[in-house]
Amino acid sequence: MFKKAIAMAMALGLFAAPLASAQDKGPETNLPLPRFVSLKASEGNVRRGPSLTHRIDWVYKRRSMPLEITAEHGHWRRVRDRDGAGGWVHYSLLSGSRTVIIEQDMLSLYQREDPDSPVVARLELGVIARLGDCGPDWCKLTAKGYKGWADKTALWGVKPDEIRE
Repeated sequence: MFKKAIAMAMALGLFAAPLASAQDKGPETNLPLPRFVSLKASEGNVRRGPSLTHRIDWVYKRRSMPLEITAEHGHWRRVRDRDGAGGWVHYSLLSGSRTVIIEQDMLSLYQREDPDSPVVARLELGVIARLGDCGPDWCKLTAKGYKGWADKTALWGVKPDEIRE
């Protein structure tokens, strides 16, 4: 009886599906889930479900904001932001261009992957930067015309074990 109730609740969507493992692929794109993207538009409606008939919960208003895709359904992507909030966004509002949000106030941007190299700039908490190459500990960023390397642990929008070349 209990198993039947659980199955019914799952069929009705009363339980959230667990987040996908790193090896999972999206059924629509065959791309890895979860994965990071950015907001292409200057505004993006976040809905309760994957269709225009679902209620808009809020509107993202920051172009290039990094988002993590956790599920796909047709032309819709379930995303979450750095605060863990999320919902469904139409794929046309998303870009494969990678960005990150700075999570440490006055984060030093270094000339090289070395904390003893010259500081190129300091980035404030919440700044959005374009993501370039990443090694095990450092990522190359571009923000407001400045280019340099930052500590990966101070960034949201890149996985800790992600290597980019």
